[in-house]
Amino acid sequence: MATSSALPSFSGKPGGLPPSVGRDAAMSSILAQNWWAIALRGAFAILFALVAFYSPGATLLSLALLFAAYLLVDGIFGIVAAIRAASRHERWGLLLLEGALNIVMGLVAAMFPVGAVLAFVWVTAAWSIVTGVLMIVAALKLEPAYGRGWLIFSGIVSVLFGLALVLSPIIGAVVLTWWLGAYALVFGIALLVLAFKLRGHKSDTPTSTGTAMPSGA
Repeated sequence: MATSSALPSFSGKPGGLPPSVGRDAAMSSILAQNWWAIALRGAFAILFALVAFYSPGATLLSLALLFAAYLLVDGIFGIVAAIRAASRHERWGLLLLEGALNIVMGLVAAMFPVGAVLAFVWVTAAWSIVTGVLMIVAALKLEPAYGRGWLIFSGIVSVLFGLALVLSPIIGAVVLTWWLGAYALVFGIALLVLAFKLRGHKSDTPTSTGTAMPSGA
């Protein structure tokens, strides 16, 4: 007596797997074959973290110059968009103004990178102070049983952090760079661990059903 397959049929193949499973297996195989690229990303992230820890000043200036380059490129594209809009008889004034402003700000940031860094620190300080005040105001409307004290404490910490940045912007910039370096370090280590795990599956090949099977199987 003929017996039917115990597995449901997908894509017209008895006992086959859903297409999404096949795509996942194919992507896993591609990542495993290119594990070295992920390892390089992790290594560069760790290298950036070390530079941020041991030379925060150079890191800050590099980030300021990178931001300046972004503003210049964005401003150029904004002006191009304004010219195209004008040729189609559309509104172009705001696009042109935005593009010109970005170019001017990019040139200022490129000529005075330290000023760009300090401006970033002051913006961060303002955000931290405003956020902290709003948290404290919101906490006053909260019932004590719902964690009012913790919300007030969080707001006070945010305000104090903002004030510390205002009083010592250079030190604040260095601290922000260290935080960025800590993030890059953790991110790079995680990528390296992932890369070597993928390397262990480099010889795996996906089967016709879409699942990955070790080559020695």
